Amino acid sequence: MNRKLLLLTLVQGLFLINNVTFIAINGLVGLQLAPHAWMATLPVMGYVVGGALAAPLVARSQTRFGRRGSFQIGLLVALGSALLAAYAAAHQHFWLLLTATVIAGYYNANGQLYRFAAAELTAPAWREKAVSLVLAGGLLGGIIGPNLASWTRTLLPTPFVGAYLALAVVALLAMGVMALIEFPPVHAQAAHAPQGRPLGQIMRQPIFIVATLGAALGYGVMNLLMAATPLAMQVCGFEFSATALVLEWHVIGMYAPGFVTGHLIKRFGALPIMGVGVVLNGVCVAIALSGVELMHFVSALLLLGVGWNFLFTGATTLALTAYRPEEKDRAQAAINFCVFATMSVTSFASGALVTTQGWALLNYGSLVPLALMAAALAWLALRQRATPPVAHG
Repeated sequence: MNRKLLLLTLVQGLFLINNVTFIAINGLVGLQLAPHAWMATLPVMGYVVGGALAAPLVARSQTRFGRRGSFQIGLLVALGSALLAAYAAAHQHFWLLLTATVIAGYYNANGQLYRFAAAELTAPAWREKAVSLVLAGGLLGGIIGPNLASWTRTLLPTPFVGAYLALAVVALLAMGVMALIEFPPVHAQAAHAPQGRPLGQIMRQPIFIVATLGAALGYGVMNLLMAATPLAMQVCGFEFSATALVLEWHVIGMYAPGFVTGHLIKRFGALPIMGVGVVLNGVCVAIALSGVELMHFVSALLLLGVGWNFLFTGATTLALTAYRPEEKDRAQAAINFCVFATMSVTSFASGALVTTQGWALLNYGSLVPLALMAAALAWLALRQRATPPVAHG
């Protein structure tokens, strides 16, 4: 853990404060302002739709301005979108709130690249641990995010306006920390320099396919259940403080394993760790279906977080072997686009299903992508057993 990784870990934590607070409050604010209850999680969906739309733009800004310049642009967008969301909540404008969350998606797309940037701040032999440790910075978001939402919920006369204003302050703090990080310089690419393979060829590799599925479906299932949890708990009669507690343990589950996941991947390989992630997600669903007491929600969401960590960290590490350095911007943008597209669907589905079909059916539905992920992991494991993979860096 060198100084640059430590600072990037802090920025990752501030990014997760933004994410977790958005998840905690956007569905509830949406439920208050939306014309129909099934539209409640549209502001949550807007955040990830904005990320999907911004992924190609972020890739170009990374090439044009380098890591730090592009990341600072994302943080500037975070600041503006938080202020716009506060205005929308204060003046009860649902569609303006939705617009603010779509704009905030640009910051989301930027923040999703922090884990890839971590691999560039250390020696190649330590990439798995660097990715894992920076993701562990999300613990800051897990502890502060739900409590920030709870503390600032009634800070101003209109509920949750104070929470959005607090996120503007978080963005300013992250900009200050980011200014202290020196990333490897971006060299202008000469006309005769290698351009890398076409994106289609990169994406057709079995390793890339499974890595993308692991990131997208892992995030999709996690988002499906997490975004619906505040609404389900409200239906079950829980206070917001209980919801904040559940989300806090969920995000701790997402990022606390980051201190050891890199070691586990180094020892056992990415595919076995991703397989454990699928199993943990399955256990999460079983617990969620067994009851709706507070401990059911806490236990299920905690395991959901750990399962996501194993799947997502393993998928990120696996993806690093599927592209060459000159291909990284396009390849990473493609992965993140798939992640955001999947999250867009699950964000909308979570609100629509939990308000019309109920919490149980939502959990049963999550078993389908988990089964698909398990099949993909088995397929790649069999291929690798027959033909060892070739690393590209």
